[in-house]
Amino acid sequence: MSLTLLFTVIALSLIFDYINGFHDAANSIATVVSTKVLSPTQAVIWAAFFNFVAFLIFKEHNVANTIAKAVDTSQINLVVILSGIVAAIFWSLLTWWFGIPSSSSHTLIGGFAGAAIAHGGITIVNLQVIGKIAAFIFLAPIIGMILAYTLTVIIIHICKYAIPSKAEWWFRKLQLVSSAAFSIGHGGNDAQKVMGIIAAAIVVYTSGANADLSQMPTWLHINTHLENGKKVFELPNWIPLACYSAIALGTMSGGWKIVKTMGSKITKVTPLEGVAAETAGAITLFMTEHFKIPVSTTHTITGSIIGVGLSKRVSAVRWGVTVNLLWAWILTIPVSAVLAALIYFVISIFIK
Repeated sequence: MSLTLLFTVIALSLIFDYINGFHDAANSIATVVSTKVLSPTQAVIWAAFFNFVAFLIFKEHNVANTIAKAVDTSQINLVVILSGIVAAIFWSLLTWWFGIPSSSSHTLIGGFAGAAIAHGGITIVNLQVIGKIAAFIFLAPIIGMILAYTLTVIIIHICKYAIPSKAEWWFRKLQLVSSAAFSIGHGGNDAQKVMGIIAAAIVVYTSGANADLSQMPTWLHINTHLENGKKVFELPNWIPLACYSAIALGTMSGGWKIVKTMGSKITKVTPLEGVAAETAGAITLFMTEHFKIPVSTTHTITGSIIGVGLSKRVSAVRWGVTVNLLWAWILTIPVSAVLAALIYFVISIFIK
């Protein structure tokens, strides 16, 4: 495989990271925009800044390592990774165009796994990792929902004797903090998935029989070490720096089609409820990152918004919208996998 193909994979990975940013911008800014705490322009700048701040906070790259090990890199080639990325870009743009807040993360994972299966069969996919990721399609929003519901009830109880106008003023300020925390979690979780793909691509190239390592720049080299008996990738600084920059720039581009769905179609959100939803989402993202579990920020914040809606009454949640979102979540991985497999077969005709 040529070094040119490796550079193409890295470039497309960063393009996907940028798309992920504007596709998922709504996750970070929907509630803060719907409550009019910030204007849309202010909100995307705020979210993008804290997307990048995650670069200074998450140094372990737990999620990146999990993604890199989702497939046995010793049994795939760069065409597999290229096919997965192309499929992920296509599906992300398609769902963005129709305003569907699907998971860019699961699109990438589904594409990676689907192309790998087309190349060498299901045995080269780490089913334990894929199973864990699939389980959190449901667990992440449920955790977010429970946390948001609990936080909302507690906050309402604490503030029941507060002057409404004064309480709202405080919650409008606190929403800046909670949205910043969620944006840090978003950057830390989603940018790391692309880091994992880039790491896997470099490892695949360097281990290939036809790799010309003499022509490979030193800054592309990736070292590994064993941690608790498992291989861990040591990423050079340029990879996380590039990935956090790409997702931040994407967030600054906004995702206005999806903001409307997330900010108002699921349930009407007040500043108090916005604080509860974003805080619950941030806690979920920080927790799952700690345990090396790639989750969808889209699923997490949706569950959190549902949680604050349930704190009022069951009918406060527009369940028709929620069911449609659930179908999009369930279908994302298999559709992306099938699409990536088809793309793999086509690309393989031209690249051997």
